[in-house]
Amino acid sequence: RRLERIVAWRCRVLALPYGDQGLLIARSLYDAVGRFAPLPLMEDVDLVRRLGRRRLARIGARCLASARRYRREGYLLRPLRNLVCLSLYFVGVPPARIVRFYG
Repeated sequence: RRLERIVAWRCRVLALPYGDQGLLIARSLYDAVGRFAPLPLMEDVDLVRRLGRRRLARIGARCLASARRYRREGYLLRPLRNLVCLSLYFVGVPPARIVRFYG
């Protein structure tokens, strides 16, 4: 539940949902923004940034995603690692380099 609150905060404040949260995008819009870029990591963040804040809407549906990495690495370390990766991406580090740290 704590992780869900952190994710909700990130989505609300930063307007940055990740792909494992179930991005539902009309095919016409998906095509218009250029689809997923061929990146080894951060392809969902790249897509959301191209969609822009005005295109994001929260729906009341639930999505089930694997917590395998969180269980393996811990519920503190994994979000911190994700935050570092996101920060590196935002300052211009290529995803091909970030993927090594992502794990």
